Amino acid sequence: MTPEVARWLLSLSADHAIQAWVDDLAAKNTEGTITPDELAEYDECLQAAEVVAILQAKARKVLSRSTSH
Repeated sequence: MTPEVARWLLSLSADHAIQAWVDDLAAKNTEGTITPDELAEYDECLQAAEVVAILQAKARKVLSRSTSH
């Protein structure tokens, strides 16, 4: 991974509308009012967020190595 790609990965974040939607699904899940379809969407969001988090952790490593030399 190049430092440029690493910086791009670290700049990724959900826009406000998507974050609000995910927060709504999380609240419904906590309250026990989430529908099966919403739960499937919420699970997909959590999986995607986990992948992004892993990639961002790797990006931070790349950048820490590139700045320490």
